[in-house]
Amino acid sequence: MKDTTYIRVGTSYYKLVHVPTIAGHFNEIIVPWTLETIRQDHGRSFIGTIKKYDGFTCIPSHVHFEQECHGFYNTYAPLPHKLEEGDFPYTLELLHHIFGEQLNIGMDYLQLLFEKPIQILPILCLVSKERSTGKTTFLKWLKMVFDNNLTYLTNDSFSSQFNADWANKLLICIDEVLFNKEELTERIKYLSTTNFNKLEAKGKDKREVEFFGKFILCSNNEDNFIKIDNNETRFWVLKIPSLKKEETRFLEYLKSEIAAFLYHLRHRELISPNKTRMWFSPSQIKTKALENLMQNNRNRVEKELASIIFSAMETLELEEIRLCPLDALQLLSRTRIKTDLTQLRHIIKKDWKLANQKNSMAYRKLMIWQDGGMGLTDAKGRYYSINKDFLMEHFGEA
Repeated sequence: MKDTTYIRVGTSYYKLVHVPTIAGHFNEIIVPWTLETIRQDHGRSFIGTIKKYDGFTCIPSHVHFEQECHGFYNTYAPLPHKLEEGDFPYTLELLHHIFGEQLNIGMDYLQLLFEKPIQILPILCLVSKERSTGKTTFLKWLKMVFDNNLTYLTNDSFSSQFNADWANKLLICIDEVLFNKEELTERIKYLSTTNFNKLEAKGKDKREVEFFGKFILCSNNEDNFIKIDNNETRFWVLKIPSLKKEETRFLEYLKSEIAAFLYHLRHRELISPNKTRMWFSPSQIKTKALENLMQNNRNRVEKELASIIFSAMETLELEEIRLCPLDALQLLSRTRIKTDLTQLRHIIKKDWKLANQKNSMAYRKLMIWQDGGMGLTDAKGRYYSINKDFLMEHFGEA
């Protein structure tokens, strides 16, 4: 029995246990072990050979991993792969399928995960209404690549106050995401850019730890799996197409190529320069899927108002509508949507970023008649001007 089987951290003893998995691998876990049990199993003299550490730490590294850092035991899991040069056609096929035209950015993303694990990165979101798209295969492949440094969560486990099982992981993957509550969105946005987090385990006090986790979200709900606003820059949303054919042994082929793929990452040049705190610029990770998500996440009041104005432009053959917040309130009063002047002023001024006239001026006010028809009538006020191009850009065919 090697003395590395046991360690003493502070005043407590632990055993490094290798747990067998269904796939035939072994996951190393640290289990508390009593001093008396060690003495019974190996004798009193063995205790003096056990490696001693002042405490636990978690310092992620894949290229230059160190188990001991200044007298502390590093709990980050070293990768089991031995890099070697070779081809990886199946891996490239998978990455082409996932990242599509943004393959180079995807390769940079994976290279940064491998070489710079503490670098803040965008929240990667894989979405598709269709089945058999390869999203789960991609997550399984990442698990094989990054081993015990990746964990899976559900919506419930992410929303739980206890996070000891994922607070020190590199990749936190949440499948079938549907964050209906805004606090969950705010939480994941905060965690995606912070360097610290509060670790909380059952029966133990909270403690502050360094946080370097990156989130990957998967969902079959393309339109509103998470609530984000129009100015959000932290999400990289990719719509994944269906697989043309399924290869039953695809994961086995992917696994055999990991060493060669990591060798390639180690020796390739990053294409994207470091432009922001999340490395990539907002324009680089902006996609149609992100725009679709933003558009469908708009407030119901905002979307209904835009729809009414757009319909009026089509009906009355106008390129511009002028209205005051009170006009908007009267227009929406014909619908079942509840709102007030304060909310409408916020939508027009803050969300739509429009400026009203400095002085009260005459304009043609939009009205909905009793029979449902639309028309214009003379009015006076500090109106806002809304043109069709603005609505088309922000709402499509509202």
